[in-house]
Amino acid sequence: MTSGLWELVLKGIWITVQLTVFSSALALAVAFAFGILRTHRLWIVRFLAGCYIEVFRGTSALVFMFWIFFVLPLMFSYQLVPMWAAVLALGLTYGAYGAEVVRGALQAVAPAQREAGVALSFTRGQQLRKILIPQAWPEMIPPFNNLSIELLKGTALVSIMGVGDTAFAANLVRLALQESAEIYTYTLLIYFVLAFVISRGMRALERKAKAGIGRPMEKPAARKPGAGVLQMLKKVDGKAVDPQHAGTRARSAGGDA
Repeated sequence: MTSGLWELVLKGIWITVQLTVFSSALALAVAFAFGILRTHRLWIVRFLAGCYIEVFRGTSALVFMFWIFFVLPLMFSYQLVPMWAAVLALGLTYGAYGAEVVRGALQAVAPAQREAGVALSFTRGQQLRKILIPQAWPEMIPPFNNLSIELLKGTALVSIMGVGDTAFAANLVRLALQESAEIYTYTLLIYFVLAFVISRGMRALERKAKAGIGRPMEKPAARKPGAGVLQMLKKVDGKAVDPQHAGTRARSAGGDA
């Protein structure tokens, strides 16, 4: 490929990275907000949060992207640029999936931990900040890893709206070179490398998050050979026996027999 085409591809990769970072940040904020609301003590709060999750999980991210870009301006006379419309659509959609991850992780914390927070007179916010979230966070990271990779692949949808991401740049290069197999193979490799970087980073974050939780189990003390016999010989006729003389008494008892 020519230098101009390579520059086009690199710009597309950069836009894909930007879309992934901005959408992930929005999705993370939405996930924590609505995931926590799903554990609220008031049923109306849980119901409204559940409605949001069900609506955004049950609709297509691409159609919602079109709705934001084409329908929203008709309602409010304000139109977002395609890239920010895509960020909003992807962030709200994947945030709904992440909210269920947060809810499940918070509810998986042992009830005794919540009771400890109540006993210490912690407010709801203090319980979340000091007890629940620190213990639930490591369990959220593996599902968040999967969602992050899915969001990365979902950014390819924005090419339909004319955003110059990796998929859009690959299509332009294909039209210029008439090399479909080679171009799309390279495109698959680009997405794979980006997903691999995300996966490695999330696993490192998971190890760091779990490093300070709990402590390793202590190894049981090694038993000396014959320790069981000595324990049995410690009591003879209901009286404690010194282990040093246990062998002598056992031999004398055998001689008497």
